[in-house]
Amino acid sequence: MGKRRKKKQKHPRGKWLKFGLVLIVLTIFLALGEKLPKKMTEAFSEQAEDAFRDGSGLEIHYLDVGQGDSTLILCDGHAMLIDAGDNDRGTAVQSYLESQGVTTLDYVIGTHPDADHIGGLDVVLYKFDCRTVIMPDFEKDTRTYDDVVQTMKQKRYKNTLPEVGTVYELGSAVFTIVAPNGEYGDSANDYSVGILLQHGENRFLFTGDAEEAAETDMLENGIDLKVDVFKAAHHGSRTANTEEFLQAVDSDYAVISCGQDNSYGHPHAEVMNRLRAMGISVFRTDEQGTIVAYSDGTQITFNMSPDESWKAGEPKN
Repeated sequence: MGKRRKKKQKHPRGKWLKFGLVLIVLTIFLALGEKLPKKMTEAFSEQAEDAFRDGSGLEIHYLDVGQGDSTLILCDGHAMLIDAGDNDRGTAVQSYLESQGVTTLDYVIGTHPDADHIGGLDVVLYKFDCRTVIMPDFEKDTRTYDDVVQTMKQKRYKNTLPEVGTVYELGSAVFTIVAPNGEYGDSANDYSVGILLQHGENRFLFTGDAEEAAETDMLENGIDLKVDVFKAAHHGSRTANTEEFLQAVDSDYAVISCGQDNSYGHPHAEVMNRLRAMGISVFRTDEQGTIVAYSDGTQITFNMSPDESWKAGEPKN
């Protein structure tokens, strides 16, 4: 396993002083193996949030949309959305974006045409001014996909096909298209649009539902995939998140988006065991709700502590 990367540290001053004290207390509790009290967890979250609410820095909101995916990314007054959950989540995603002051989306990415990723996308496309829409060159003969296509026609949006290596700007952040890299037959998952987001020294990876074949191709496309935070592919499924891929990504954190008591058994035990053995801290929406990561370009702070259960999903008949 690759060595963990060391983060450059900043000395707390001014508005960081209280935040630094909270980190010290957190470290002590972790060293003693104690569970952090709820009030202290809330204080830690408030300090992190106050440090970034001045409009600077990068925020990544991994939304709790049940068994689906949706991620809002904010940076310097700019916004992008990756997926919008299932058909019944569109209005909820809309409300969340509005609560964050979003009126315009610089980018909207529909990773692939599965309902749990683009089901709510038609609502978002209709309700917001969307400047660039990116979806893969793969269609599905479903009402859900057609709703997205018809909304784009109504709003006169044009789809931008993902080209690996293309770089886009989002405020002081940039993201690079890393997938899809080839033809995958009828495998909608492997056509997932993958992006690597960079803000200063901090790097984040999103690969939709890309499975083993797509992961292999990402490893061979020449783009360095080492990141700090990896959004686990396909809701933590064993059909993705291979050991080889996780070794190359070498992240400190993984975020899993899945529904509580979902019928697929996500996240699968093999993946959870793999992440734990590699020393990767895990956040998950089914147990923790919406997760927010903050980047100042050097350090990354979350609005909560990592999940401690390491519980795998249980498939429901």
